[in-house]
Amino acid sequence: MPRIPLQSLPPRPAEALQERWLASLEAKLADPAVDRSDLCRDTLLELSFPGMAGRYAEALADEATPVGVRLALAALDPRNVTLEPEYYGDCDQARFQRVKPLLWLWYSFDRLPIGGQNVELGVRLRRLLAPHIFKRVGRNFKCFQHVEFSFGYNLEVGDDVVVHRHVLLDDRGGIRLGNRVSISDYANIYSHTHSIVEQVDVTNALTVLGDGVRVTYHATVLAGVHVGEQGMVGAVAVATKDVRPYHVNVGIPAKSVRVKPNAPPEGDRLRTSVERARVDEG
Repeated sequence: MPRIPLQSLPPRPAEALQERWLASLEAKLADPAVDRSDLCRDTLLELSFPGMAGRYAEALADEATPVGVRLALAALDPRNVTLEPEYYGDCDQARFQRVKPLLWLWYSFDRLPIGGQNVELGVRLRRLLAPHIFKRVGRNFKCFQHVEFSFGYNLEVGDDVVVHRHVLLDDRGGIRLGNRVSISDYANIYSHTHSIVEQVDVTNALTVLGDGVRVTYHATVLAGVHVGEQGMVGAVAVATKDVRPYHVNVGIPAKSVRVKPNAPPEGDRLRTSVERARVDEG
């Protein structure tokens, strides 16, 4: 199979503007005195209603402003919207309200003309926001548009992780992504489950994707599942149980169909799995 690396593209005319905007946002995020809700509101106002700059409060209070415009302006402020996870009974409101403005900025940017499928700016912005939202994030995090979370603050991300479009990372019970994890478009990773008898009976369980794991298109990993190092969950598969290191699991429920050709001897794979489990438990 041929290797087809990504191409390098030439500079764009607005690249200098992009760098200035990102640098300004980075400085504000680093300032503990900055109110994150105000920062989110003002950033979205600048990007979506540029003609309203400096006139936000006036336009919002002006009865002559169409009510739909006033409602749209109000929604730029995360204090005026609700997100589903903040209704959850196990939501730590102190932690969630701190990350909520940045989640709202993340989600809203993707739905603006400047966001959309604007790859480089979007990846750079999300990489900038991630350390202020997640429990931990490593170097070179790459995330495409329309990725959503539950709490955000229960997500741990290793180095060189790639998350593609329209992925759900339900970190309600905690998600840990190892180094070089790749999650393809429309995948779902869960860390909570509901009783089949009573929906309000919820069990949270840490879900772990080990180093080098791939979760492919439209696949689902259920709460508490550990996908071992270099494991793979195939397209549309549903992983209901642990995936052994270097195994490729497909189907519903997902079952092992092969071992990757680069796998070490089975004894070494099993030892690696045990060592990973000890690290997880520690």
